[in-house]
Amino acid sequence: MTISLQSIQQLWMDRVGCDVTLEACGGLLHVHRVILAVSSDYFRGMFTSGMKESHQPFVTLPFLLASELEVLIGCSYSGALPMSWQCIFEITSTALQLQYQPALSLCYNFLCQEINPQTCLDVVSFAEAYEIPQLLEFADDFVLRHFQMVACTSKFTDLSAKKLLMYLNSNSLYVPSELVIFKAVAAWIQAKPRIRLRLAHELMKTVQFPLMTFKEFKEVRSQTMWCNPNMAELYKEIFEDFCSSESAQHQFRIYMPKESLVLIGGDQISEDLSSRSISRELWFGNSLRNHIGVKKALEWRKLGEMPEPARFGHEVAVLKGRLYVLGGKKYYGIGDTLNNVYRYDPCENSWEFLAEMQEKRCSFSVVVLNEKIYAIGGHSETDPIDSVERYCPSTNSWSFTSPLDLPLSGHVAKVTQGQIFITGGENNDYLCVASLFLYHPETGSTYLANMASPRAHHCMEFLGEYLYVAGGVTTDDTMTIVDQLSCEVYSPVANCWTAFASLPVPHVGAGSAVLEGRFYVLGGYSQEDYTDNKVVHRYDPARQKWENMGKMPGPNNDIRACLLFSVFHVACVASSVLSPLPLVVVSQP
Repeated sequence: MTISLQSIQQLWMDRVGCDVTLEACGGLLHVHRVILAVSSDYFRGMFTSGMKESHQPFVTLPFLLASELEVLIGCSYSGALPMSWQCIFEITSTALQLQYQPALSLCYNFLCQEINPQTCLDVVSFAEAYEIPQLLEFADDFVLRHFQMVACTSKFTDLSAKKLLMYLNSNSLYVPSELVIFKAVAAWIQAKPRIRLRLAHELMKTVQFPLMTFKEFKEVRSQTMWCNPNMAELYKEIFEDFCSSESAQHQFRIYMPKESLVLIGGDQISEDLSSRSISRELWFGNSLRNHIGVKKALEWRKLGEMPEPARFGHEVAVLKGRLYVLGGKKYYGIGDTLNNVYRYDPCENSWEFLAEMQEKRCSFSVVVLNEKIYAIGGHSETDPIDSVERYCPSTNSWSFTSPLDLPLSGHVAKVTQGQIFITGGENNDYLCVASLFLYHPETGSTYLANMASPRAHHCMEFLGEYLYVAGGVTTDDTMTIVDQLSCEVYSPVANCWTAFASLPVPHVGAGSAVLEGRFYVLGGYSQEDYTDNKVVHRYDPARQKWENMGKMPGPNNDIRACLLFSVFHVACVASSVLSPLPLVVVSQP
């Protein structure tokens, strides 16, 4: 394709085969009709619908600048579009007029990838003027997510009152404190006080003063705007609102995590309980609704899909900001276990197929140690296995390391302070074990204190200096596999386990992660009645209790979770909403 484009471009530059001349403001362009027709809906209609221009060797376009038209036509021949913030809106406007799809996709891609606090309000205005709802939604969302920085730009005070109120009343507004919103409102009012003071009361209602600290409210009180006699009554209302504990119970603010909680794959049962479906979906926690006196909840958005096949019982790892998806099962029978490996780059929004594991694995565990990925144990076709293999990203290859002391599946491995800790799992007899041991890739296993009860298909995370385990299944006195609700925490210093608050419902095969100092357990099912559990629970060590964080967005069984930086949101919207073509953007400073 590259060679073909280069050859076609050379023909254009040499004017070989050019069958029409375009006259625009400022110059003439010699081009091929067929190239224009495949690139632009406007030219396709002109040259293929029997219009007189389809036979004319000379076409006049007085409403276009020759320089801008040449850039768009050049994109058709080269697959590249040179652009910068100085020309992006003019080029996009022309591409919209001509419905020049290759260039239009690249323009949208540029606007999404290069958007920043200084330019986002320009993108908002452009999207509104040209009625581009997807771009407007993206730009508005960027403003809400970067409100503190946007409010410091000179263009912020040029916002209309209607648009400002829309941002301030949005449940997706992200700020570190209410003081940021107050300062933004005050700056906007003081930019044109004669006409904007009358809006002060309505704007100040968007600031939730009861959520401020006393130190923050001191800054509110120190504002010079209160010296205006017309503002005295408003300040009195604000002060009373700040002092009111009753109003605080009904106010909240959304806090978005610095890292995104991402869910990968898994399966779920249909609404009529008649069938199960396996997923390729990726979801991420877009925001955390943090109410005072009200339950908290995660808001989920779909990130995209992993390559075929869909899978459950797989594993994931994050290395250098990129997501690895390994193994699992593609269906529920024998012969459906996978050994393929994919890597996702959130910055490029692209998937890459890597070297396959040497063994097929599901219900296994994966850790990252010294920039290498270890796939530990698991179930291979019919039986648990004891093998461990290590992936080297620089050579894209797998090699075996020391095996486990016994075959294990449904166990969990985690790394802290350069050591691999492994808990629980099922042995060859499909009985749950209570072991905890350190695994050394070169020398094998070192056993530590056993858990109080055996468990498998559970969740485990390091939180601070302690190791928390929750959920899964256990073996009762009759050797029956039952739900495990009890939870334990391990102290590496004391080498002992202590019970902590039990889970309110079963979480077997759930995903887990630690986000902002709390232990998340996501989805799963009940082993005893095989019902799905779509609830997200979060354990807060400070409060020593489990909190209900809402429901899973889709798949919830044998799912995996990890943390990735919020660049995912940009990758998601730019790819799935604007659907850019696979061409090249040449960005200029």
